[in-house]
Amino acid sequence: MRILNVTETYAPFLEFGGPPVKVRALSEGLGRRGHQVTVLTADWGLEKKMQTEEGKIAAERSPFGWRREKNGVQAIYLPTWMRYRTVSWNPAVKRYCRARLQNFDAVHIFGLYDLLGPAVAAACRARKLAYVIEPIGMFVPIVRSLWLKRMYHLICGRRLLQGASAVIATSEQEIEELLTGGVPRAKIVLRRNGVEAHESWPERGSFRRAQGISNDEKLVLFLGRLSAKKSPELLLRAFAELSGQFTGKPLRLVFAGPDEGGVKTQLEQLASQLGVRTRVQFTGPIFGEAKWAAYRDADVFVLPSQNENFGNTAAEAIAAGTPVIVTEQCGIAPLLANAAGLVVPHDAKALSEAIAQVLGEAEVHARLAAGCAKVTLQLGWGEPVRDMEALYARVAARQAEKQDSRRLV
Repeated sequence: MRILNVTETYAPFLEFGGPPVKVRALSEGLGRRGHQVTVLTADWGLEKKMQTEEGKIAAERSPFGWRREKNGVQAIYLPTWMRYRTVSWNPAVKRYCRARLQNFDAVHIFGLYDLLGPAVAAACRARKLAYVIEPIGMFVPIVRSLWLKRMYHLICGRRLLQGASAVIATSEQEIEELLTGGVPRAKIVLRRNGVEAHESWPERGSFRRAQGISNDEKLVLFLGRLSAKKSPELLLRAFAELSGQFTGKPLRLVFAGPDEGGVKTQLEQLASQLGVRTRVQFTGPIFGEAKWAAYRDADVFVLPSQNENFGNTAAEAIAAGTPVIVTEQCGIAPLLANAAGLVVPHDAKALSEAIAQVLGEAEVHARLAAGCAKVTLQLGWGEPVRDMEALYARVAARQAEKQDSRRLV
């Protein structure tokens, strides 16, 4: 099949978190299965990346922007004329659709609250081409610019979803959110996310050495965007409460990830107020070997989100063999509960008690660490890729039947 994946962010722009990692894994997985996959995305500074990472990134000019071929996937980076946070304006999308859209059998749009998806969806509807949409946890407005997100749904989001042949959810939690929002159950398809286990693990201790953290310290790791949605403040308060209990045992909390809207400064101020500033460390965004080294060196990984459609970072930590703690609001929670980690309410006291249990009870830590390998076997990308392959085939077949019936009429 000829498949078009549409996403606001794609590799090598991994600083945008889980979406570009997910789209890359699905696209390359489908490419390995013999499909022709194209990713249509925004250019967030590819030329600059090519200059700063000389030899690592190669691309060429195309009629629509930069074109990059990697691991069997062609990516088109449309020129960005304006941007606001993670939203871009890419006028070339309409020209691309006029010239290329008819060449595809299936279109998959990832995410909401951007301008690329609605433009491609409108072109699909005009050409009677089926498309599927994956909200990637954005359907329910949670934090930041709530009125803008509501306006988005009124202007184009509702039509975007109504016109889709299928809406993909990655957890039972996300299904409930979609149902509550009025999406018909018959249109919703459940497909979990996966995790790409690292091919060769970094040497243990390398992250600690790079960050000046001794091997005697118990390391609590948060890795992801420092955004209100992911509740790093909740983790900091839980850590402060925990620090008073672990007398004689040095603890360290590491926040690894890009700042969003000045959250880092707020956390630094709160850490000082709580008297734990010297035990809290910020590394900024980390990728590749450094990211996997952080997972490997952590004693526990914590994802305290107030809403998370899946939780890719928790899956990555499990793949690295590190026990995790997630809130009940994380879609991955049922897959790991009491097997590779603990699941707690979105509450500082409950979170603090769970961290104390994992760090303070050796048998609990050992049991959860041993369970990581078993859970990882259930989290590979093979099954999700096959699920998408089957869904695209069904959607394309239904669309062909509709077109045939119109011709007969």
